[in-house]
Amino acid sequence: MQGRIILVLISIAIIAFARVAGAEVDREKLLKEPGVYATFAAFKVGDQWSHMDKQAKAGAVEEVKRVFQMHVDKVSVDTHLVRGLSEKADFFLRVHSKEMIDNQNFLVDFMGTSFGKALKNTDTFNGITKALNYVPKFPEDLKAELKTPPPQGSPYVVVVPIRKDAEWWLMSQDARMAMMQEHTGATVLYLKTIKRKLYHSSGLDDLDFITYFETAKLDDFNNLVTALLQVRENRHNKRFGEPILLGTIRPLDEILDIMSR
Repeated sequence: MQGRIILVLISIAIIAFARVAGAEVDREKLLKEPGVYATFAAFKVGDQWSHMDKQAKAGAVEEVKRVFQMHVDKVSVDTHLVRGLSEKADFFLRVHSKEMIDNQNFLVDFMGTSFGKALKNTDTFNGITKALNYVPKFPEDLKAELKTPPPQGSPYVVVVPIRKDAEWWLMSQDARMAMMQEHTGATVLYLKTIKRKLYHSSGLDDLDFITYFETAKLDDFNNLVTALLQVRENRHNKRFGEPILLGTIRPLDEILDIMSR
């Protein structure tokens, strides 16, 4: 009888584990679909963290890992190290989900951990992915160029928040499309070395767009931005950056280890 009970408990545990493992959100799908909400949250470690002993830090780190695991069925979280490249933040999280409340719930739980209470949230940006707006009306040769496969395994990440002026939104769709065609043409040279993603923020934040880039060649990114500053569309950028987040793509364990030193 006892052996049968043990077998039943083992079976229940296996089923529960399988459900949890199978419930993990599909990150690649979230990164490709329109209608996905994203939150970028940057943090700086406070002085109280450095005053905690090694054992307390170890417990706090495990608490953070539990929070990440607890939300794995609702959100996908990418972790990025900023420390050493900026005095304003130490790391930032890029959180994706199908509902903004899931981003919020994850970040509330993260910031409620012992580690989270030792952090200062320096910046937060919110946006949503949408289907391409201008590209369908571009010339066929330019659309063909845009199908260039993006680079893979890039170590660097750059986030640039953007706000347009009122004149931009008062223009006709065709006028904006013509400027965005010029803007896009300036990016073609860098499609093989710079991966990019656009988020729409109007009404969700004090921004209009969040532009996200990954690259292994920061010199190319520098040249790309220089090229984009020279097109007509740039005249309507009321805000470009402020802040710009420059970091490296690092796994959670590595960031927590660095923060615990």
